[in-house]
Amino acid sequence: MRIAIVTDAWAPQVNGVVRTLESVIGELRGQGHEVLVVSPAGVRSIPCPTYPEIRLALMTPAAIGRRITTFGAQAVHIATEGPLGLAARRWCRSRGLPFTTAYHTQFPDYVAARTGADPEWVWRYVRWFHAPAAAILASTPTIERALHAHGLPRVRRWGRGVAPIFTATGARHPRMADLPGPVLLHVGRVAVEKNIAAFLSADVAGTKVVVGDGPARATLEREFPDAIFLGAQFGEDLAAAYRSADALVFPSRTDTFGLVMIEALACGTPVAAYPVAGPIDVLTPESGVMHPDLPVAIAGALQLDRGTCATAGARFTWASSARQFLEALHPFDAEMRRAA
Repeated sequence: MRIAIVTDAWAPQVNGVVRTLESVIGELRGQGHEVLVVSPAGVRSIPCPTYPEIRLALMTPAAIGRRITTFGAQAVHIATEGPLGLAARRWCRSRGLPFTTAYHTQFPDYVAARTGADPEWVWRYVRWFHAPAAAILASTPTIERALHAHGLPRVRRWGRGVAPIFTATGARHPRMADLPGPVLLHVGRVAVEKNIAAFLSADVAGTKVVVGDGPARATLEREFPDAIFLGAQFGEDLAAAYRSADALVFPSRTDTFGLVMIEALACGTPVAAYPVAGPIDVLTPESGVMHPDLPVAIAGALQLDRGTCATAGARFTWASSARQFLEALHPFDAEMRRAA
């Protein structure tokens, strides 16, 4: 199948959306499918307000349509609710073409955390954007229920996976080897919506390590000088960081899934988190501890068996994720392709 994926989130951005799309596209191409990615790469863009590291691409619906038509797409997936997603949505609707969308981020809570806006105002936009989709892909049962509760039908499950490099056996990270334990790790964008300050301010023993980069890093480094900031880590270096930690602390309250949790588990590292969307769908009593008091969750996670955690993480595969993605697509029929 020839599949067009339109996304405002793409490399060099480092986040769960990009990693999910890259992993699933790799699986699809490995199965013989052809994939066109319409992204901000090579397109005129402007910095996102309050988040200049993210560029908002400027492309007309007609321009996106030409790319999709020239490619000969048989199905369209719109991954994000940004300018490219809006343009692709308009082009598809103007031609009566079906498309799927995905709800990757707790967008209303995310915007509220960054701007103070009322989340319900943002939900109005989310409902408007996704309502025409032939299927809306959601990563967990909790997010599926939330979308249904806000009046959005036709929600399909789209899980996540773990790359083969994330295993319990392998090297440890050299900068974490001799740290006083327990070593507590956070991995992700260093931004206000990730709630990293809750982790760094938690009254617990040991060493706190932050892997990742983002707009809040300089502020957090000043406020928490005892924490170690390693910056962004990739591939084997990231896997080594997971293995070197005694627990991954996931304080976010706005993620729909939390890809870093299953990567940590696959490396044998238990997870401490709040009992919110994402963790409540991913973690089991054997692989993580959730508690409204983060230090309590951390203390509990440190008691879990690493081998059991690795087994729990290994059940998440990108092959399964790609299968769910394909099953949710709504291919065009021959008449639709001619009309496009």
